[in-house]
Amino acid sequence: MFGFFESEETKKLKSHLTNLGALAKIDGHVDPSEIDFIIAIGTRHGMRASEVKSLLADSSKVAHQLPSNDSERFDQIYDMVEMMLADGIVDENEMEFCIHMAAKLGFKKPVVGVLVRKITTGVKDGLTREDIKTEAQAFLNY
Repeated sequence: MFGFFESEETKKLKSHLTNLGALAKIDGHVDPSEIDFIIAIGTRHGMRASEVKSLLADSSKVAHQLPSNDSERFDQIYDMVEMMLADGIVDENEMEFCIHMAAKLGFKKPVVGVLVRKITTGVKDGLTREDIKTEAQAFLNY
């Protein structure tokens, strides 16, 4: 109802959370660890857990907002990859969704698969977000 008065940052966050929700559903079931992950991102940005759950229950009302810079784009794709790994199972549909979303977020199509796989490998290897981001920036040259 009051969506008109939301800041651009809030709109971007809600769009990102609904994208994560779509990723969670893509393999046919939503693992509790995936929901916990989405809630953690929402609360880290000032939303209450109940707001995040409500948003995920009715995501059709959320207008999708693209990130406004490369750092935000990377952070959103990183969150998606991290959530894809949250249940310990990397479903091929989840991987394809992450690659598709990387392209929609504005990364160049020829490198999106490599980017998603580099993030996946970095997370599995225990690298920090910043280390992976630095390596990706060098790779992407942006």
